[in-house]
Amino acid sequence: MKKVTMQDIADSLGISRTTVWKVFSGQDTVSAELRKKVIDKAREFNYSVPDTAFPEGTETLPPPSGIALAVCRPETSLFWMSIIHQAAKELSFQNINLIYTYLPSKIEEGYQLPANLTNGQASGMIVMNVYDERLLGLLAASPLPKVFLDTATHVPFSALHGDLVTMENSSSVSALTERLIRQGCRRFGFIGDINYALSNYERFMGFASALKRHGLTLEPEWSMTGSIGADTYREEIDAFLNTLPDMPDAFVCVSDYVACLLMQLLEKRGLRVPQDIAICGFDDITENPLAENLTSVRVFNRDIGTRLAAQIRYRIEHPAARFEQIYISSQPVFRSSTEIGKL
Repeated sequence: MKKVTMQDIADSLGISRTTVWKVFSGQDTVSAELRKKVIDKAREFNYSVPDTAFPEGTETLPPPSGIALAVCRPETSLFWMSIIHQAAKELSFQNINLIYTYLPSKIEEGYQLPANLTNGQASGMIVMNVYDERLLGLLAASPLPKVFLDTATHVPFSALHGDLVTMENSSSVSALTERLIRQGCRRFGFIGDINYALSNYERFMGFASALKRHGLTLEPEWSMTGSIGADTYREEIDAFLNTLPDMPDAFVCVSDYVACLLMQLLEKRGLRVPQDIAICGFDDITENPLAENLTSVRVFNRDIGTRLAAQIRYRIEHPAARFEQIYISSQPVFRSSTEIGKL
């Protein structure tokens, strides 16, 4: 990507390069209105605005008026909506609008980003629930300051050209697995598409590391970690269970959604949870009644939403600062779905 210059900023505003230089060097011969336009345009281009552009005694520039929320399928879960609502509330306290920008779950060659991500309407963007690698590449290439909540497994942090916020995944799932091992479980399975999201992969790694620490073998036949269709989870998990000659002592699931489906399918087979098999999930959801007794990992959505709002403000105000990868701590919650014996 071509490096943005002062001449590029000047050309985009129809002014001279000298005027841009005067703004960046803190000259008092430029009006406050024009100074704001130059700095706003520089930030839009992800150009590092020098501190000298804000000479002592000048007014602080007003905050951005709009932040784009680039999101796929937010309506699929209260999990996503609660984070969105918290971020929107935090930004509203600063008179900043959250501009909903709905994106497809998958894109084809030639797809172009929505206009409000490219026409200057937004000063930055928060990216959520986007896991298509091609779409993530387009978003990463945007000059807008950006903060991502999670990413695809094979799109690393370094390729995002923005900040990455996620919940802590590995240690919390490791703690769940450790607890089951102490309760006597020795044969484990894991269910969840670990190639879909970085968070899923980290949960699997926490699970696998706990087994390794205790000298237990990760048996592939009890685990379902490949691609799963967004609308075919029940059918694919059902088919997977049909292939098993016997059941493990416990299943660790990548999410509560998967764990609840699994419990229904096991019950259909006459298996009891936890008497015959222990089950645990992740997210600590509330919308499914089956999750009431499910051991899980509580994700603090309000804290995540608050941090997303704060981080996009920071990224807009400090475009040249090193990108940050931020983990928000999670908390294991133990319930009756794993109560198979005394500790």
